[in-house]
Amino acid sequence: MKTLLTLLFWGLLLTEIKAARPEPPVKAKVLVLTERGGGHEGFVAAALDWLKDFSEKHQFELKVINHPREIENDSLSAYRLFIQLNYPPYNWTPQTMAAFERYIDQGQGSWIGFHHATLLGEFDGYPMWNWFSDFMGGIRFKSYIAKKATGNVWVEASTHPVMKGLPRIFSIPDDEWYTFDKNPRNNVKVLATVDETSYQPASDIKMGDHPVIWSNGKKKAKNVYFLIGHSASLVTTPAFTKMFANAIAWGLKK
Repeated sequence: MKTLLTLLFWGLLLTEIKAARPEPPVKAKVLVLTERGGGHEGFVAAALDWLKDFSEKHQFELKVINHPREIENDSLSAYRLFIQLNYPPYNWTPQTMAAFERYIDQGQGSWIGFHHATLLGEFDGYPMWNWFSDFMGGIRFKSYIAKKATGNVWVEASTHPVMKGLPRIFSIPDDEWYTFDKNPRNNVKVLATVDETSYQPASDIKMGDHPVIWSNGKKKAKNVYFLIGHSASLVTTPAFTKMFANAIAWGLKK
């Protein structure tokens, strides 16, 4: 009888200890859509390595996919942040296009886009995704500096969470700078522009007023687009990693 009571005592005690022990916090989920291979592989590989380390340090769960169809049987709303790491706005399935539009329009999560996310137009037999063009300020891809150039970026919105702690001017190395059929400025909040006179080597391909980081405040989802995203050296550039870290923190914040 004494043994039975002792066992019951310890059983009840362990139950109380387990009940009192706090559950570990649920990690925020981050989905990364990226393309592998080709001219952007250096940047993508380096950025994924940086993201892996950053996610472990800041305790969020990272899922990496290489084609939008991989989310057809997944729920985008389960992800607090969607990072479009150089994947273009074509080659999506109708189902994934519709899911992404809901994600942004309904504010189901936040979005960070890089570089190829504005490769808008008719490419590889795919039509223009008009919703995505409007999301990016109503633009269409026009041209680019084929020979990569280093350029000075000027911060316009220093109080925006993505740009906090950055110098007024910073250099982005060895990038591929896109130009568009029109300036997105009237339709988006421009956070930073590139000084086209600073290109090294110099280029005749220019826009004049050339936004390179912006956010569309008309959408419910927090969002930011970086034209930057070509060279692996970006992840060793403090200004770039600062912006990326800021954008993730902003996107994950409820």
